[in-house]
Order: sequence, then C-alpha cells, then structure tokens
Amino acid sequence: MENVLAFINWTVDPVAFSIGSLEVRWYGILLATGFILAYFTLKKIFITEKLSQGLLDKLSIWTIIWTIVGLRLGHFLFYETEYLVSHPLQVLLPFDEDWNFVGYQGLASHGAVIAIILWLTYFSWKKKMNFFWLIDRLAIAIPIAAAFVRIGNLMNHEIVGSITNVNWAFNFTQGGPGIAGTFRHPAQLYESIVYLLLFLALVLYYLKFAKGNVPAGRTTGIVLTVIFIARFFIEFFKEVQVVKEEAMTLNIGQLLSIPFILIGVGLLIWSFIKKDNIPHYIEPKTPENKDNKTK
Repeated sequence: MENVLAFINWTVDPVAFSIGSLEVRWYGILLATGFILAYFTLKKIFITEKLSQGLLDKLSIWTIIWTIVGLRLGHFLFYETEYLVSHPLQVLLPFDEDWNFVGYQGLASHGAVIAIILWLTYFSWKKKMNFFWLIDRLAIAIPIAAAFVRIGNLMNHEIVGSITNVNWAFNFTQGGPGIAGTFRHPAQLYESIVYLLLFLALVLYYLKFAKGNVPAGRTTGIVLTVIFIARFFIEFFKEVQVVKEEAMTLNIGQLLSIPFILIGVGLLIWSFIKKDNIPHYIEPKTPENKDNKTK
C-alpha cells in the first residue's frame, strides 16, 4: 500500500506578492524574519547583562550587513569564482548583466561565518571587549536566523535534496529543469530543524544553566560543531550545487565544513579545560549610553 505521505507536491509560489514589477519573495521575507528574531534574542541577552540599546543596535546593524556581504561573496568565491572576476558589480548589486532587478541569487553560509568572525574581531577590538564574550553571545542568536534561511530555500525550490523514495519526499514543482517532476529529500527542512533545536537548546543553556556565565568559546564551539557536522552529513542528501561537484568525493560545502568542525571541537575542548575562564563585559559609562539601557 502506497504511503499517503509520499509524493508531496511542493507547489508554493516563491513570490509572496508583487508591487508593480517588483517581486517580493518568501526568501527575502523569511531572511528578514530570521534577522529580526536573532535581534530580539540578542536584545534579551543585552537586557540580562545590563548593556545599552545603542551598543545592541550598532552591533546588530553591522552584523547583518556583513552577514549579507559574506553570504554573497562566499558563494562566488567558493562556487563561481569566474563570475566574480567577470561581473563584480553583479555580485555586489541585486541586478543582472542587463540591469534587471533579480535580487541576490547565490549565497553561501561559509562566507557569512568568515565575514561575521572578521567583523566581530574588529568590533571587539574597537570596543575593548573580550572577543569570546562577544562571539559567544552572538552565537546563541545565529541558529534561528540560519533556520529561517533554510525555510526560505524551501519556499524558493532551491538547494534541493537528492532523488529518493522516502515517505516524505518532495516534488519541487518550480525547481526548474531536472528538478520538477522528481521526488527528493527536503534537505532544507533537515537543516532548518537542526538549527531550530540548536537555538532552543542554546537559549535554555544561557538563561537557565549558565545564567549569563558562559566559559569562553563554549557556545561558539557548540554552534560551529553542531551546524557544520549537520551540514557535512546533510550534504550527502543534497543535489550538487555546481557541475564541478559531480566529480568530487566530498562536495565544496563538505570540504569547507571540515575546518569549522575542527575549530568548533577545539573551542569546546578548550572551554571545558578552561572552564573558569568566564569573560564579562562592563560597558563604559558615556553620555550616549548612560540613560540608554536596553528595555
């Protein structure tokens, strides 16, 4: 007897609505939602640690900007280097070669992680704060944004899984030639579920167990280890992203995940060895933040 869950026809239109010729896609809405939820998570942390709204806003705005830059540049650096060299403006701007608005098609999470680390290194130096204090707090908020990005990929019929006969296989009807009409792993959902569970576990850990006292590198190590181990194994259930991956034993996403896994495991081990190394940040009193605590 055929399972009723089989043959899920995913017919969702990637375009949520249009304003004239401008199409607003579910991906953009979900990306923005993920950023907003991450912001409110970070706001809760800042309230707990009695830090100013101004510091939160400056950190959040620039982190979002550098995340998008990293997502975009990472894709073309790792997957389509030739296009980056020949069309640098199209990489940076949401237009095609004929200057038609197409949005940002092509984003890589590995690039975002690198951009975030570089930005936080600068921000922590500028504000004279412990780097691990900063990145460990941001690490708690990142998985919820990542979860919504993958749901956005699902709505966009992109980054689809490999062909399968599992009971929950999806037919991505708007996935384009070679995708529509085949039944595939909903790999986007696999990643999204992992990231959502990770987010809930980290919030619980910070608020109920650590109570703001996070050993240096602990949450960053957890996030890097869990996200990139999940990414490594889920890649086995995905369609290749670019043609050159067809001849590779491990694809580009998996190869890029390995160093992040090693860094994550290293940070976790270090955080347990140096469990009494618990950095805190006391914001300097200035006229700007004296009466501007997060609320």
